[in-house]
Amino acid sequence: MRRILTFLTSRMVWVAMVIILQVAWIVASVLLLGKYYWTITVLLSLIGLLLVIHIVRQWNNPAYKLAWSILILSVPIVGTILYLLFGRANVIVAHRKRHQRIDEELYPYMVQREGIDQELKAADPAMAKQSRYLYETAHFPAYRNGSTHYFSGGEEYFEELCKALKEAEQFIFLEYFIIEQGYMWKTILEILEKKAKEGVEVRLLYDDVGCIWLLPRNYPRILEKKGIHCRTFNPFRPVMSAIFNNRDHRKMAVIDGRVSFCGGLNLADEYINKVERFGHWKDGGILVKGGAVWNYTSMFLGMWNSVKHTDFDYEAYRVKEHMGESAEKGYVQPYGDSPLDHECTGENVYLNIIHNARKYLYIYTPYLIIDHEMMVALTLAAKSGVDVRIMTPHIPDKKLIFMLTRSYYAQLINAGVRIFEYLPGFLHTKAFVADDALAAIGSINLDFRSLYLHFECGALLYKTEAVDELKRDFESTMEESMEITMDFCRRRPVYEQMLVSAMSLFTPLF
Repeated sequence: MRRILTFLTSRMVWVAMVIILQVAWIVASVLLLGKYYWTITVLLSLIGLLLVIHIVRQWNNPAYKLAWSILILSVPIVGTILYLLFGRANVIVAHRKRHQRIDEELYPYMVQREGIDQELKAADPAMAKQSRYLYETAHFPAYRNGSTHYFSGGEEYFEELCKALKEAEQFIFLEYFIIEQGYMWKTILEILEKKAKEGVEVRLLYDDVGCIWLLPRNYPRILEKKGIHCRTFNPFRPVMSAIFNNRDHRKMAVIDGRVSFCGGLNLADEYINKVERFGHWKDGGILVKGGAVWNYTSMFLGMWNSVKHTDFDYEAYRVKEHMGESAEKGYVQPYGDSPLDHECTGENVYLNIIHNARKYLYIYTPYLIIDHEMMVALTLAAKSGVDVRIMTPHIPDKKLIFMLTRSYYAQLINAGVRIFEYLPGFLHTKAFVADDALAAIGSINLDFRSLYLHFECGALLYKTEAVDELKRDFESTMEESMEITMDFCRRRPVYEQMLVSAMSLFTPLF
């Protein structure tokens, strides 16, 4: 009874009720004006047509534009409302300009060491092109110093994160999509409180929608009283907001500008298997030390300032002794992706890795809802002789998304791509590794929302220790996985095939 009462009084329930009332009021208003039915119908159809023209003119993925166009033209009232709520990636000029202004403030601090480009060209021209794209277009430099370590599970990630937090001396920056009160967060919060009392500057940024079920509305004030500076990204309001659809999906931590963590892990107990929701939860992340940490630091400061602009001396958070380069093995290039520009950085990194793979390409992804360009790239690589393998979960966290994921299997397998499902539970790692040389790991899923609508982060790695560790982890995880065959695809339930076929036009909306 207590659990039911808690659910009914939660913020998300009340928000949902208010939105439903808004939509119902709009629909009822139209229906009550019965004698004006044809006039209203024509007017709404005209509005829908104008909206579709606007959508077509945008710099979005064609499949994304087609899905919204069909929905709006088919059911103008519902389609228009849904688009206003969920469809727009580039909205609110002031919102976009604020992020752009902050990015421009950071650009002078994002300077790549002279000679890196030439070194990469000599080592691998394909990698040099990929790195140049990230630096010239997204303004994230590459580094040849420090070290990397790949985490094959949340338990090790959590242990190392706590260790690094305890050793913090100057500042701690945490930015996560989901934070849930439980063992993991309680442990971290105790460390943060202790560090704040010691004089360490502690900042926490979390996504409001990601935590809407999990944290009280006044949680930032609660943390401020503990000495922890806290902000919520893009607070959800129960109105037809034009920007709440763009979420901060990043998961990263920066300690003293020397150590950073990034990957698929949020701060909740299922990520470290303290609670079991969908079998064993397998997740991946990366530890980066050295100059490359600055890219994560600048990403955090940029997002923090987008909520409330307070930082102007960015150099104060840069570790001076790490600005030089050492002769460590490999290159690291952390990067971010924003839905408020016209550049699909995360998708382009993935596409470049696929196009440049020569021997093998291994992919971890919890969701597989891809566009035509990604499908062509994967199938072309396999048809060209590249050993392409994709691993997805066997136990889903979202059944509908899981059905859509499986709907792509047949076309991929038919082209020579090998598909595996992780049998023990849910696989949440988002990573690519190719040819014992190149890898990318971060928060970016292979679905439309992650690639086009969310703020994301990742790291491009070339011949670092983490590349080898990621490959070994993939190979060992295949032993716990089931390979999907064409016969398996043909035996999918008829109702599932019919449902997915009906939804196929709208997959870009998921």
